[in-house]
Amino acid sequence: MGQLVCKYSKSGKIVSHLLKTFIFSMLLLACSKENNPVAITPTPPPVVPLPPVVTPTTFVSAAAVIYSMGTGFNLGNTFDYSLQSTNPTTIYPIIDLYMNTGMRHIRIPVTWMDGFSGNMLADANGNINLTHPRFIELKAVIDYAINKGMFVVLNTHHEHWLNNNYNGTAQYENAFKNLWTGISTHFKDYSHRLIFEVLNEPHGVFGDWSGGASPSNSNALELTRRINKVAYNAIRLTAGLNSYRVIMVSTNGMDNHNQLDDVYSSLASLPGGGADKYLSFDVHTYDPWAFCGQPGSNASWPGSSSIANSLRTVATYAKSLNVPVNYGEFGVGRDANALERNTNIVREYYRTMRLTCLSEKMSPTVWDDRGWFGLIGNSASSSYNFVHNIVPTMMAP
Repeated sequence: MGQLVCKYSKSGKIVSHLLKTFIFSMLLLACSKENNPVAITPTPPPVVPLPPVVTPTTFVSAAAVIYSMGTGFNLGNTFDYSLQSTNPTTIYPIIDLYMNTGMRHIRIPVTWMDGFSGNMLADANGNINLTHPRFIELKAVIDYAINKGMFVVLNTHHEHWLNNNYNGTAQYENAFKNLWTGISTHFKDYSHRLIFEVLNEPHGVFGDWSGGASPSNSNALELTRRINKVAYNAIRLTAGLNSYRVIMVSTNGMDNHNQLDDVYSSLASLPGGGADKYLSFDVHTYDPWAFCGQPGSNASWPGSSSIANSLRTVATYAKSLNVPVNYGEFGVGRDANALERNTNIVREYYRTMRLTCLSEKMSPTVWDDRGWFGLIGNSASSSYNFVHNIVPTMMAP
């Protein structure tokens, strides 16, 4: 209401000024008619422009953001797993390299409360150390990408303390709430180009196929929905621009895209009850693992149609909930058979993934860890270059 009062009081002053000027002009005109037949044209008052009002309309819906994001890449094994340098000067050229191919967003996996040999960004209660050198480096990378015109997806990654132990109690919920309150408060004034993804690949107690709870277990599904909502509520409660920021929520089973209809079976099950147009899904696929996984083989290539149809099934379901989708990870890795990645089959997989996602108005974010799933390498001159021609083929018109 304070804004409205200010707005109308300024208008009142303008009206008052106009009235006074009009009366004064009439008196001058009357005098001029008595003493001088030449009419005097009154000078109009200066126009006083009102200051622009910043409103939530400067933010756009999740569907519009997902569409604008286009294709992007993951900065893997960096801020999430310390295999690569976090020095921003080593990362800026990577961003430039991907941008020059036409990519328009970067996903930055970040581990906050685990790993890094006890050198965590946040304490056991989820309180962030804003002076931590790695946090300062992270912020510099985010700023660089946004200033380049890219969208940035920021998440919590490899949080084993949560995946292995969460049971719905305040001990874990308060820590996760504090973590996301700190993250969203610090970046509160950032534009809609910054996106929050609340939890990468829920597994363990949330359900997986590698020794955790069954992904179809009702308790695992409920815990997944609940932890997503804890972070979602924490972000929205910081208000300001975070009331309209895109928030991505994930599925269980390591974010498996086939779990989407199990985790979110109705509008009512969504954070915000299906009424939040700034909500998005983040899903991953390395299916079939016999082809995509690092122990896989090109002999298990299922064909482009199979890959595309699985994406269309997810897109169709997400559209029924009116929630857009980001494919936050996908790729083909090889360990023992590394040379298999330098083949047309693998390049066709990446191109099929990208084109199918875009045709369904989903944003694809290719996984690059500079390891099993690596897409860039170093040339003799120490500048970055793409390996196996995968990215140029994927991004070709």
